[in-house]
Amino acid sequence: MRQAMSKVIDYVFSIGSPWSYIGLKPFLDLVERTGAEIRPYLTTVVEENGGIFSRNRPEVRRLYWQRDLKRWAGFRGKALLLDNRPPLADPAPAALMVIAAYLDGKPWLELTDILQEAFWVRGEDIGTIEVRRALANAAGFDGDALAKRESDDDVQGKWTADRAFAIKNGVFGFPSFIYDGEIYWGQDNLHFLESHLNGVKP
Repeated sequence: MRQAMSKVIDYVFSIGSPWSYIGLKPFLDLVERTGAEIRPYLTTVVEENGGIFSRNRPEVRRLYWQRDLKRWAGFRGKALLLDNRPPLADPAPAALMVIAAYLDGKPWLELTDILQEAFWVRGEDIGTIEVRRALANAAGFDGDALAKRESDDDVQGKWTADRAFAIKNGVFGFPSFIYDGEIYWGQDNLHFLESHLNGVKP
C-alpha cells in the first residue's frame, strides 16, 4: 500500500513581527488538526518584494496598523506592548538562536514563542545576546550553547538561505505560509490554508 504523502508547510516568519507572534498558536492548532509538518524559514521584512517596515509607513497607515493589530491581539487572546515601548535593539539576531535550536533538533517553536513573548509582551531586549541567553536558560534550554552556535557557518548559512527563499517565493510580509505552490500571507488567512490542507483549494 502506498503511504500518503505528508503535508509540509513552508512557514516564513520574523521574530520581530507581532503578527507572527499572535498567529503562532492558531497556526500550531491548525497543524495539529491537519497533521501537517512545518518547515521554518526566518528572515526580516522583504523590502525587495515590497515589504515595508512599519516605521517607514505613512503615519495614517501606521496608526491603522496599530489599531488593527490591537484588535487581532484581543481576538487571539494575546497581550501586546505597543505603546510607550522602551528603546530596544533590533530583534532580528534572535532568529539565529531559533535557527540553531532547529538545526540541533531542539524545540524551536517553544523557543520562538518565548523570545517573541519577551519582546512583544514585556518589552525585553532580545536583540541583545545576553538577554536571549538568559531567557533560553530560564526556559530549560542550554542558552550558552545556543548563543555560541549563532555565529556557526550552518546557522549563518540558513539565515542567508532563508532570505533568498523568501525573495524567490514572493514573500513580502509575515507570517507567510506556502503549501502546494500557494502562498497565504498573514495569520488572518489561516482558514484558507486549512481549507487547502483539507483538499479544498480556495
